[in-house]
Amino acid sequence: MVVMILEKTPASLKGDLSRWLIEVKSGVYVGHVSAMVRDRLWERCSSSRGVGMVFQAWSTNNEQHFMMKMAGNSERRIVDWEGVQLVEKLGDALSEAQKRRILREI
Repeated sequence: MVVMILEKTPASLKGDLSRWLIEVKSGVYVGHVSAMVRDRLWERCSSSRGVGMVFQAWSTNNEQHFMMKMAGNSERRIVDWEGVQLVEKLGDALSEAQKRRILREI
């Protein structure tokens, strides 16, 4: 399973994705493609996104049962926290003191 989200990207990218995936909502695409097709769609979208943002998530055999990546201008970023991928809102980032306090409580 593959999910791709496009924000503020050229219309030609939407046409490329609609050949392989189903657009369930404006800019949100879902489908089941091979790893090669998934990687080529990512290359095409990330290199041609202009000022927009591209997000991709796909199912895989790990703890979370999915992986994700993001390219472009966004208010969010993907962070790896001890092997688990999380999405962080940039305005909500924790300070170093807050991170140390959380780690002490665990």
